[in-house]
Amino acid sequence: MQVQGTPYRTIWADESEKGVVRIIDQRYLPHQFVVEELRTLEEMCRAIGEMHVRGAGLIGAAAGFGMHLAAQTAPDKGFARYMETAAAKLLQTRPTASNLAWAVKRQLRAGNWDCSLAAKREKVFREACEIADEDAEFCRRIGEHGRALIEALSKKKGGEPVNILTHCNAGWLAFVDHGSATAPIYAAHAAGIPLHVWVDETRPWLQGAKLTAWELKEEGVPHTLIADNTGGHLMQHGMVDLVIVGTDRTTRCGDVANKIGTYLKALAAKDNSIPFYVALPSSTFDWSIRDGLASIPIEERSGEEITHIRGLTAENSLATVRIAPEKTRSANYAFDVTPARLVTGLISERGIMAAREEDILRLYPEMS
Repeated sequence: MQVQGTPYRTIWADESEKGVVRIIDQRYLPHQFVVEELRTLEEMCRAIGEMHVRGAGLIGAAAGFGMHLAAQTAPDKGFARYMETAAAKLLQTRPTASNLAWAVKRQLRAGNWDCSLAAKREKVFREACEIADEDAEFCRRIGEHGRALIEALSKKKGGEPVNILTHCNAGWLAFVDHGSATAPIYAAHAAGIPLHVWVDETRPWLQGAKLTAWELKEEGVPHTLIADNTGGHLMQHGMVDLVIVGTDRTTRCGDVANKIGTYLKALAAKDNSIPFYVALPSSTFDWSIRDGLASIPIEERSGEEITHIRGLTAENSLATVRIAPEKTRSANYAFDVTPARLVTGLISERGIMAAREEDILRLYPEMS
């Protein structure tokens, strides 16, 4: 997507400089656009854990490139064991998003280490690039499928703008390109379909205010930033036509783990008969579980993310300030689970399906 008119991906590596992986360091957005260079597995693990990169698809791609960086220092003898150790380190960085484990396991499965050290490293690099390219292509397809929903609502409204509510950032910054929840929005906007996006601020990291709003501004999509608890009011007053969110892990039965607060939006949408869709590439499905509430691990992060906030001062410098009384106890659950019964449908690269196991398997019969 675009940054001041220049196309970017969130993560990339060059053929001529394979020892370096570059990322957009999202901690500085929207105030500063910073490209960070990563050269080691440890640097990639820190980038994932400390949210230099974040979002389901991007975490998966970062893990794929993390394995590539590990391979750059792996010895010829004991290469497989070295890579398994690297995989374990990556798996410890973020527990909720299924894409991370999916990408790491894909790298391990792709390995056929009966070749030279140079060939082994090349295989890991190629696989990392394929993971990233596939993520971008799948998100593009999600956009095409989701655009049809927006177009149908536009016709129903006689060409009036379609009002879409989203939560957190499931945009191109959360993937390699295009995004999941934003992909239909970008596709519809590019097709000239009038629309407007309500952007939840998304406490405590404020991914909506910092990232989604920035993305939409760069693409010229009409949008309005709102406090997290505004969505229900808007729905009650007919100001939302459609809710589209992303997901960090979705069960084979359609339960959805997404940024904390998603469940409340789904409840409000259900109460007001507003379609609630979840957009995801197939790498975000966790085919091993059926009950999301019982089985999806929910990451708990530092309470300082709630008691403190980071932003731009009047002097145009970034600063972190306390917003709660000193020594206030805080609990920071990063995700919640929305039961399938509250989800109108899932939008994946293969099409739109109901949040039911039998319909999910209609599009993914190989997972039966």
